Amino acid sequence: MIRWDELTRNADLIEAKHILFLMDACYGGLAIMRALKPGSMRFLKDMLVRRSRQVLTAGKADEVVADRGGPLPNHSVFTGHLLEALDGKAADPTGILTANGVVAYVYKNVASDPGSQQTPHFGYLAGDGDLIFSDALLTELTDKKKNQDPLIPEEDVLAAVPGILTPDEGEALMTTAERAKEFLSEERWKIKLHDLVSQKIREVLSATAEDYFSVRGIWSSEEFLDRLHRYESITTELLQIQTLLGVWSEPYHETILTLAPKRLAGRLKIESGLTAWLSLRYYPLLLLLYCGGIAAVASNRYTNLRELMLTTTPDPRDQRQRGPLIRSVAGQMNELTDAFKTLPGHERQYTPRSEYLLKTLQPLLDDLLFLGADYESNFDRFEVLYALEHAHLYAREGFGRVWGPVGRFGWKRDAFTLVTAEAEQEGASWAPVKAGLFDGSIDRFKELASQYGDSLNLLGWY
Repeated sequence: MIRWDELTRNADLIEAKHILFLMDACYGGLAIMRALKPGSMRFLKDMLVRRSRQVLTAGKADEVVADRGGPLPNHSVFTGHLLEALDGKAADPTGILTANGVVAYVYKNVASDPGSQQTPHFGYLAGDGDLIFSDALLTELTDKKKNQDPLIPEEDVLAAVPGILTPDEGEALMTTAERAKEFLSEERWKIKLHDLVSQKIREVLSATAEDYFSVRGIWSSEEFLDRLHRYESITTELLQIQTLLGVWSEPYHETILTLAPKRLAGRLKIESGLTAWLSLRYYPLLLLLYCGGIAAVASNRYTNLRELMLTTTPDPRDQRQRGPLIRSVAGQMNELTDAFKTLPGHERQYTPRSEYLLKTLQPLLDDLLFLGADYESNFDRFEVLYALEHAHLYAREGFGRVWGPVGRFGWKRDAFTLVTAEAEQEGASWAPVKAGLFDGSIDRFKELASQYGDSLNLLGWY
């Protein structure tokens, strides 16, 4: 008999990025994370990049496992349905066969098999990627890329992940996101919401102190990627709350909506060190801006978008001065343009930072907001509004030109065109203008869009 923890611990010695444990036996008390909810979507190639350790067992603790009676002779119920799943029955209509698909198929069919009195146990031990068995679609996408501009990212597929709707097992503790949802539901909970946000901010401030992220040292692309991942992991719960605030924040939540960026920015001081590590301290602020901003755009809460983008924080160049959050974040991220080009798979892209964020944030935002296939269009729309509002502020400061961070819309021009055409059609009643962006002036927006569009033409990316 092999202890479960011994088996999984020894498997850590295997260099494989994806491992799926299949056990035709019952195990209880496994420390697993639940699989994705039904209807969840993920970028197919991104799932290949993300590490995963998944598990599927024949039953839960103290259940009787049927040794026969399944769909295939001389096999147990569990193994019979597993073999059929791997033979293609678990593939989606496009032919994609994944570990999540296999798990969903086996769970459904074993639990409903007349000869079965068992319910498979499943989930993630670590990571959030997926093991992909069939690659026909990936090969097709790679072949299409051969005739494209090499600086445009390879096409990816936002695919539905087969999920399992399981009975509520009555978890004793609410997650941070669930608590935030409850506190957002009524005005009377705003003090508790403030306390929750404050607690998570303090945790992030503690975990991102200079003791753990020194601004001195030697640059390396490996260290840069490691710091990105550490910042992302540390801020996960705070990003979940900021996402929910972007959608559900009401006027009486205004101070809570902007509390995280204010406190994180307020801790950052002007000091000596490696430029890349100094600028990267603003990465958590960029994540907050994108999560809250995309959520606000997806739910048409443009007042929340304005409050988040324009909340005042210390100027990184002169901390006696204060300015809009997007000015500070855009300036510091501009210092890291070449750094993002060192990330694996992003070396030859027009907008590596945007491409990286597109894939990195999708699981979190889709799990919370169920954006599905609309995720990419909302991401691009946010980047257009972010760039143009920044351009408005930049020009107003007397620089003599408009400039804003160019996102994926720089080469994927239809995203920029859709926003400008919509504003042209709706005029002064256009929602972002009514919310106060661009000083609440449709004429100012049109002027900015024209000048910014001219600068995009000069890039020659499309």
